[in-house]
Amino acid sequence: MPAITFNLNGRSQSVNVPNDMPLLWVLRDTLGMTGTKFGCGMALCGACTVHVNGTPIRSCSTTAASVAGKNVTTIEGLGGAHSVQKAWMEMDVPQCGYCQSGQIMTAAALVQKTAKPSDADIDEAMRGNLCRCGTYPSIRKAIHRAAQLQQGGRA
Repeated sequence: MPAITFNLNGRSQSVNVPNDMPLLWVLRDTLGMTGTKFGCGMALCGACTVHVNGTPIRSCSTTAASVAGKNVTTIEGLGGAHSVQKAWMEMDVPQCGYCQSGQIMTAAALVQKTAKPSDADIDEAMRGNLCRCGTYPSIRKAIHRAAQLQQGGRA
C-alpha cells in the first residue's frame, strides 16, 4: 500500500494505511493525535471535526486518501492560543468537555470566515455539533467573544 502524504498542523506527514481508513483513526491511532474525538461514527455529532484546507469536516467519514496533498488541522494545531480557545476558557464553556474539540474547530472556521457572526450565523455553522451537556448558550457567547478577540477587541 502506497503512503498517503498530507500536511498535518503545519508539518508533512506520510502514513501507510488503507486508502479507505477514516481520517479520524489515522489521526488518533496512527499519529497519536487524540484531541479529535470519536462520537457517533456517522458524521452526525461533530465531535470529530477537523479542518481540511480550512474547511471543517467530519473526520469519521473522511477517508485517508481524500486528504492526500491537503492541509489538515486538528485541535492540537490551534496551539491553545487561538481566539476561540481563549474565549472558551474566558466564558467557561466546557462541562464534560467531550464535544469541545469539535465545537472549537467548527467555531474557529466560522470566525475565520465571518468577522462578526450573528446569532443566526452561529446557529447555522454550529447546528451539526451536538453537546450532551447543553452548553449551547455559552458556546454562542464564546463565539461572539472569539470574534471580538480576533478583531483585537478587549473585554
